[in-house]
Amino acid sequence: MKRALSLPAVGLAVLAVAASAQGYPAARPYPGVGTPVVMPPAAAPRPAAEPARQNFSGPAANAANWEIGPIIRGRSRSPGMPLRPTPLPDASAGAWSFDIPYPAPRAGHVHYITMPVGPLDEARKITMTYRIDAAPGTQFHPQEYPGTPGTMSLYFQVRGDNWTARDQYRFARWYAPWDKVMRLEPGTHTVSIDMDENWIAVVAFSRETAPDEFRRALANAGRIGFTFGGKGGRGHGVYATGPARFTLLDFRLE
Repeated sequence: MKRALSLPAVGLAVLAVAASAQGYPAARPYPGVGTPVVMPPAAAPRPAAEPARQNFSGPAANAANWEIGPIIRGRSRSPGMPLRPTPLPDASAGAWSFDIPYPAPRAGHVHYITMPVGPLDEARKITMTYRIDAAPGTQFHPQEYPGTPGTMSLYFQVRGDNWTARDQYRFARWYAPWDKVMRLEPGTHTVSIDMDENWIAVVAFSRETAPDEFRRALANAGRIGFTFGGKGGRGHGVYATGPARFTLLDFRLE
């Protein structure tokens, strides 16, 4: 029986473990993999009325541990966005937030929100709860295909991915199964995905069609988080048509 994991226990301390033995080079790690992780202060007691958020602590609750990007060859692929989300002073309102660029792609778009993680081969499930606040009538669209629905997808990525999606890197990024892709809309939402569901690789493969590569990717995970996109690709970026804010309420591994 696999042991339960919290985000801190998943292994932020094991980020220095080499992946070369598994076929992934460690020469060009994803930016931020080797950076120190800032632990948040101890959480203050919270009202009993909010049991779902009471245990949300650890690295995922700290905005300083997350990166808005991705950062590829020194350049952010989320134009118009800051490098980090904004921490919230009131714990009951969530951990951190960011504003989604609007009203058109030229104003910017958000792509990947990620943090460092260690091997995920003993993880059973990823669960995330978030809230989107938006002005009445606001819509969310992929920047490549304005007018089509914008989506959010949980994802994880191997350490050392070179972002080419070629050769072994075809299996370096894995996204939520099709039925767990979340359409962006105002309100509070929760998505929970078991690790044995049919995750989708960056290029034409899935856990069912490439089970060995999926297991290897779990054992060599280096980043985890969620991406914004739509018709053109899971992480190809989203913008809003009006003012909108994304707030993380909970993110955990079991």
